[in-house]
Amino acid sequence: MSDIAAPTAPMAITPWTLFYTFASMGLQGFGGVMAWARRILVEDRGWVDNREFTELLALSQILPGPNICNLASILGYRWCGVRGAVAAVVGLLGPSGLIVLGIGALYEHYQNAPGVEGAVHGMTAVAVGLVFAAGVKLAQSQPRNLRGPVLGIAALIAVAALHWPLVWVLGVLIPLALVLEWRSSRSTNP
Repeated sequence: MSDIAAPTAPMAITPWTLFYTFASMGLQGFGGVMAWARRILVEDRGWVDNREFTELLALSQILPGPNICNLASILGYRWCGVRGAVAAVVGLLGPSGLIVLGIGALYEHYQNAPGVEGAVHGMTAVAVGLVFAAGVKLAQSQPRNLRGPVLGIAALIAVAALHWPLVWVLGVLIPLALVLEWRSSRSTNP
């Protein structure tokens, strides 16, 4: 965990830069912020590479709270300490949160207007596409082997087709994945 807090980024990253960058993610990524986070942090800004982004995302997923907020606080803290973590999270949630509150008030008033239901369904489809595209890009940075796809398909079948509880499926598949990865790394690095 100590390498996460180590300041590794250029000095140009300030709390204001973090606020602005994460605010732009939040404003662009309604329903799919993670896709924008990857694009901005890896492709546009080059603050982290694809592999490091994937590793930090994995860490963010095991911490309590929303994944993107965890990622924002990790990166903000890495580069600017507590002020950076606060700036990144407030930037991510603040401006877009205010817009969501405004849209919620509008929806409450106009929810029965013609076309509103169709617009909501269209936005849902766009959000699913963004999440899928981000998943594909993240998968491209992973080692090429069958373990990941096999375990992913097993999880999909167990949860979606067999309706097994997610917590039990992950309770079995995560340790299995760790053991398989450990055995694979031992065989390649004796």
